[in-house]
Amino acid sequence: MEKTRISKLMAERGLCSRREADSYIERGWVRVDGVVVAELGSKAYPDQQITLERPALQRQTARVTILLNKPVGYVSAQAEKGYRPAVSLIQAASRYRGDRAPLRFDPSHLRGLAPAGRLDIDSQGLLVLTQDGRVARQLIGDDSEVDKEYLVRVQGRIASDGLALLNHGLELDGKPLRRAQVEWLNRDQLRFVLHEGKKRQIRRMCELVGLKVVGLKRVRMGKVALGDLPQGQWRYLRKGERFA
Repeated sequence: MEKTRISKLMAERGLCSRREADSYIERGWVRVDGVVVAELGSKAYPDQQITLERPALQRQTARVTILLNKPVGYVSAQAEKGYRPAVSLIQAASRYRGDRAPLRFDPSHLRGLAPAGRLDIDSQGLLVLTQDGRVARQLIGDDSEVDKEYLVRVQGRIASDGLALLNHGLELDGKPLRRAQVEWLNRDQLRFVLHEGKKRQIRRMCELVGLKVVGLKRVRMGKVALGDLPQGQWRYLRKGERFA
């Protein structure tokens, strides 16, 4: 059995991101089998116990995750081509009045807040922004098992085997896609449930079977649904609320 960098093991176990792990190690907030580790690049065996000191746990507890109903016209991450980033909508005035989280909005909640998964500029719906590397890894890590649900309005005439191909059998960028769940809700709307998130995946999938997407809305990520959150408004992820 070979040793692995402790920061990598911590990320794989969902304790934090690798960047956060390095920060905690530098501060002496990480123990391996009860022994404090303070040297970056230190390694451990995969079966060793890794624990965090109280300051690291407190720092994680203070980090927020925000759910936003992103409108069309906003980009998920950095501003581009004159368009505003979705994070600019996170203001005290745009907080959902029905938010039951006990937190009071503070400008520090915007520090390091980043989208966990893209949502195209011409798409709307649930966008998760978080300060917590554990949440980001759970949603967009290579081994993520969190599914995402979308409502998709389309135009055009679908190929005879198009629905079957949308469920399984298409390739993008030379690689086969994971099995999806796709069904008609009415004559011009499809419901997609995906287990991956390639760039503009649904639009490209639809094009391959003769359809054009004219409206796309993400309504769920794992166990967290958009619900009645109004467009352009946001709320905090509540304590005890989990994506998986």
